[in-house]
Amino acid sequence: MKTARNLALVLLCAIASAQSQAPTAPSTPARIVQIDLSDIVHPVSAAYVKDGLNHAKDIGAGAVIIRLDTPGGLVDSMRDIVEAILSSPVPVITWVGPNGARAASAGFFILLAGDVAVMAPGTNSGAAHPVTSTGQKIEDVMEKKIVSDASAYIRSYTAKRGRNAQLAELGITESRSWTGEEALQNNLIDAVISDVAGIVERLDGKEIRRFDDRPETLHLRGATIETFEMTGRQRILSRVLDPNLALVLALAGLLGLYVEITHPGMVLPGVIGGISLILALFAFNMLPVNWAGAALILLAIVLFVLEATVTSHGILALGGIVAMIAGGLMLVEGPIPQLRIRLSTTLAVALPLSIITVILVRLVFLSHRTKSITGGEGMIGEQGIAKTEIHNEGKVHVHGEYWNAFSNRPIPAGARVRVVRVQGLRVEVEPVESAAPSGLVSSR
Repeated sequence: MKTARNLALVLLCAIASAQSQAPTAPSTPARIVQIDLSDIVHPVSAAYVKDGLNHAKDIGAGAVIIRLDTPGGLVDSMRDIVEAILSSPVPVITWVGPNGARAASAGFFILLAGDVAVMAPGTNSGAAHPVTSTGQKIEDVMEKKIVSDASAYIRSYTAKRGRNAQLAELGITESRSWTGEEALQNNLIDAVISDVAGIVERLDGKEIRRFDDRPETLHLRGATIETFEMTGRQRILSRVLDPNLALVLALAGLLGLYVEITHPGMVLPGVIGGISLILALFAFNMLPVNWAGAALILLAIVLFVLEATVTSHGILALGGIVAMIAGGLMLVEGPIPQLRIRLSTTLAVALPLSIITVILVRLVFLSHRTKSITGGEGMIGEQGIAKTEIHNEGKVHVHGEYWNAFSNRPIPAGARVRVVRVQGLRVEVEPVESAAPSGLVSSR
């Protein structure tokens, strides 16, 4: 009897031990955080992705899905995103979707960084060859250095993820691109799935190995999808980082401040101009700015001002327009077309700005040259009659008014006088030299 009791106790302990070692599914449905990177890769979008990954960690999410639809962007921002994905405590699924989306250039690096890489049918990824800020291939030794660095970087984590590192490298060295099906066949990605619901269904229960070699099983079935949105500030700054909008804001800001300076008290142009200029400076601080382009734009403004003050028959204005267009095209030189200023934008800004600037400066210049006809300054140069003899003191009739007058030399009563200056309530006058009556010709 005692032996049977001991045997039963051993069996119970063995069962309890086996149950404690068996993996257990979460008691409550997991949450999946979806991050939509459907923008250019730049500092604001990188901050948004990192905020989303931190949010997933804070709420204990079961996984993160980063949806990619991007033409690429800046290398530094791409590296920030890849670093955040590799160090995320929450499993990250990178997905190029929906159908027809792309993850080009920097997006290719981000796609291959995920714990699970997925593409939707009809999508493509690749074309990650480094280019200069003007969008052209880099030449000679510098190209070799940059390509070698980028190739080593993508190999460093694609091989760790168990993907085809050699083929991924061709996306850099040969600008190769792949469809979803081609990428799956060549072991660049893990699946081709059309939507988020399909991802949840197909990947539930999948065992993955995290970047730190820790095994983990995805529990996705029944999970709620929480879309992580950009903050209002990030939306605004993301739009401002469009180089075309940044150029418009910069020039509008300069124009608004000029109007406020020349017309003090209007307030509104100054407020709008100040805000626009600050937003533009923020954008240019984040974007790859060519300062030669900025110098050409400043030169254009100087030429517009000179056109309003110097008779050049339009030559200065034409030079300003050319400088403005060239400067606008050179100002922001990003690695992809979406990070450069379009010719249409430059033309649409340069022509109206040149006309407005010349007109405003011309009006101000003419107003300073126009003689004042009111107050004390309006008296200077006016002629009148000496009503009394004038030496130290006297009376004159000028501009329909009687004034106390003085002069450096005696002036007899009845003589014509001219006002030299106004001193308080007195005027300094001088005699007007008499001229020969008109119509008389002297003869000898």
